[in-house]
Amino acid sequence: MKGGKSKSDTKGSRLAVNKKSSAKAGKKSGKAAKDPNKPKRPASAFFVFMEEFREQYKKEHPKNKSVAAVGKAGGDKWKTLSDAEKAPYIAKAEKRRVEYEKNMKAYTKRQTEAPKEEESESEKSVSEVNDEEDEDDEEGSGEEEDDD
Repeated sequence: MKGGKSKSDTKGSRLAVNKKSSAKAGKKSGKAAKDPNKPKRPASAFFVFMEEFREQYKKEHPKNKSVAAVGKAGGDKWKTLSDAEKAPYIAKAEKRRVEYEKNMKAYTKRQTEAPKEEESESEKSVSEVNDEEDEDDEEGSGEEEDDD
């Protein structure tokens, strides 16, 4: 066959693709877990505006279920607003940002205090584990000698 690929060539290329995808899957698992206690970032002025706009849009267009349509209409409306009309949303967003910063300071303070407590607990557990291993080693060493 001139210029044609054999079946073995196509299988090899498929395997190469699978190997790449499995390598990517391994990278995802390396991501650190999210802390559920960490405060959420505050919404920007646009998202504060969108909270109100969504309610209005749903009342005016009850049959429209498209999220994309609501987002597009909201974005267009936001662009047409003057700075004076945006001011209340900007103020609300700033208020949320200040509250977020206060919560983050408290969160980071708790995080810095928490490892100290965990270290003292982990030291105790390590010593307990070492004691148990020593007992196992003594019993295990007697059994190993019998096997020889």
